[in-house]
Amino acid sequence: MGTACASVLAEDDGHDVRLWVRNPTFASHIAETRENSRLLPGVRIHDRVNVTFDAEQALKNAEIVLVCVPTRGIRSAIVALRSLIPTAAVLVSAVKGIENETLVRPSQMIQELLGQNRPVVALGGPCHAEEAACGKPASVVAACDNLEHAQIVQQVFSNSHLRVYSNSDVLGVELGGALKNVIAIAAGISDGLEFGDNAKSALITRGLAEMVRFGEAMGANPETFYGLAGIGDLIATCGSRHSRNRHVGELLGKGQTLQQIQNSMQAVAEGVFTARSIFSISEQKKIDMPIASQVYRVLFEDKSPHQATLELMQRPLKGE
Repeated sequence: MGTACASVLAEDDGHDVRLWVRNPTFASHIAETRENSRLLPGVRIHDRVNVTFDAEQALKNAEIVLVCVPTRGIRSAIVALRSLIPTAAVLVSAVKGIENETLVRPSQMIQELLGQNRPVVALGGPCHAEEAACGKPASVVAACDNLEHAQIVQQVFSNSHLRVYSNSDVLGVELGGALKNVIAIAAGISDGLEFGDNAKSALITRGLAEMVRFGEAMGANPETFYGLAGIGDLIATCGSRHSRNRHVGELLGKGQTLQQIQNSMQAVAEGVFTARSIFSISEQKKIDMPIASQVYRVLFEDKSPHQATLELMQRPLKGE
């Protein structure tokens, strides 16, 4: 996503865009070939993107700093870079997860490391990097408690094929981005088991109900989950061939183990780690999350996808 966002931003010739790559060899490779062959193969990176291993060069006088590392890599990345991040820079997180150990969201981690007074804008919604980097139309939402910062990001990121909405519910946008990944694993399991459209539609619909329930319990605005960061991202992630989380679920449904799947993947499927966090929080706060709980048990307790499905179908009947 970092590579895709860099190319999108570089389309405006008024933007000086720098893409920091931690590995110097890979940074040189990307700079020379103009392609992130490991994570975004076949997509040309805009010529105006300055790809660099030099963190000081990447961050010097930066007005906007976009964080696109996986959730579990945020702390190490911010610690390594925090002395170089300009104090006036607007911080943007495109990370969709919840940290396992602390159960905090990406924006909270960034603020913890850089200062609680630093507003962080959460970028969410249905936006697969493979499509956005190619100029295919998409809409996302920029959310921040300080709406002015969200509107800055809205103006900077918007162009002829990326429409950005603003929102003040950063909690809801971040929870939507995290929760939909777990439901997408369930949708993938359904695909792997060849259950068909009826089952998958039911999973998406009831999965959204779980997302709203969880969000309300955590203090988010329920309306956020009926927008781009909720149902929008949920539909895209549950149905797309680009979705790593759906892919993990599909392979689980076909009988592979989580270890086998992770060994075969280059990129991170955030939903695997988020499933732990959601399970922990829902247990602590007694939030009814039947689908998410079964995903957790398939991932980490060796429950068979067939057994998980059977238990979901045999839950006590109730009104919708």
